[in-house]
Order: sequence, then C-alpha cells, then structure tokens
Amino acid sequence: INGIVIDHITAGKAMRIYELLGLGNVDAPVALIQNVSSKKMGKKDIIKIDSDININTDVLGYVDPGVTVSIIKNGVTVEKKSIDLPEKLTDVILCKNPRCITSTEQELPHIFTLTDKAQKIYRCMYCETKAKTE
Repeated sequence: INGIVIDHITAGKAMRIYELLGLGNVDAPVALIQNVSSKKMGKKDIIKIDSDININTDVLGYVDPGVTVSIIKNGVTVEKKSIDLPEKLTDVILCKNPRCITSTEQELPHIFTLTDKAQKIYRCMYCETKAKTE
C-alpha cells in the first residue's frame, strides 16, 4: 500500500485542507477522519490518501502549522515530516484588494509573504494588503 497520511490536524480543519488541496478531484480513495481521540491534542483530524500524489505543503502550513505528513511505501512509513508556516504562499489565497494588480492582470500569481510569524500575518507581495487568516 502506497500513500500519504496527513496527521495531527487541528479538529475541524481537515475539510478546509481537503478543499484547498483539491482532494475531491484525486482519482484515488481519500479518507477524511474527524474528531479522533488524541493523547497529545485531545481531538484531531486525519486525512489518508491511497495514492502517492504531490501535496502542497504550503497549504498545510498555512491552514494548520504543526501537522505531520507521512509518506507510505509498501505499507511502511518511509518519511515523516512536520509542516511549519511557509515563508511564501503562491496561489493559495487571493488578494482581496480591488486595486491590486492581481485584480486586473489575471495571469499574475497571487503571492503572499509571511510578515509576522507570531500573528500568522501574510501580506500581498504587490500591494501589501493583509490576508485574512485561516
């Protein structure tokens, strides 16, 4: 069995991750398990994907820093990594400023940079508009 397990998701955030990663379009079984008992977290969510697809870890770090991603090959965990807040987000969130160049130039990527790690604040690279936090 090959696949990916996204674990230690804050309870209630798995659906948002599912949507942002586009897992509804994956041609493989995807299990979304919510409110699992956890000694460390109290309750947590888990997403299991029965396919070795590319996961946008920036999405994970933005929505829920601290999640872990395990890569499974032949039924064995071969890699496990913790995901932190990304320094830069590209096409994960959209700039809401109607005067931003991304509003008129549709082909431009929406790029946000982390400007305040403690407050989890991202700002548009083009116009400095603050993004709404997850």
